[in-house]
Amino acid sequence: MARPPRLPQGGPSIFDLDQPPAETVETEEIPRRRLVVEADGGSRGNPGPAAYGAVVRDPQTGAVLDSEGRTLGVTTNNVAEYSGLIAGLEMARALDPTAAVDVRMDSRLVIEQMAGRWKVKHPGMRPLAQQAQSLRPPEVTWTWVPRAENKAADALVNAALDGDPRTRR
Repeated sequence: MARPPRLPQGGPSIFDLDQPPAETVETEEIPRRRLVVEADGGSRGNPGPAAYGAVVRDPQTGAVLDSEGRTLGVTTNNVAEYSGLIAGLEMARALDPTAAVDVRMDSRLVIEQMAGRWKVKHPGMRPLAQQAQSLRPPEVTWTWVPRAENKAADALVNAALDGDPRTRR
């Protein structure tokens, strides 16, 4: 196995003793890639047949980088919402594990719980909230959006419930 290349050593050498120390140069931080996760979940009946949808976009172009819409069987709307969030965070992590993520959902419950402003009181929701927290990137914003602004994720939910699921890339 080859050895890694030798890295330059910092600090003065014996030849630098007569010279003043060089000024410290601050390096500019490289901007972190940003991704947008749009997620939704729905249940026809509560509980009832349920599905989730998740879309990952490039925030500058709006291009869809990945998406998924899958059924969950019979469950509640809140389970479906959390499932959409989890799928979106997984896709974002697969695209770039260091990216900053803006999560946009029309579920105020999920957004407020994930932001830490509301407690997760229902015991059945705690494992899903913990799973979502474990996928949480270092830099994340939680944004509640009206349903009309979450159409792409909602369309994936309905397509899955209508028998046309979409799998991620």
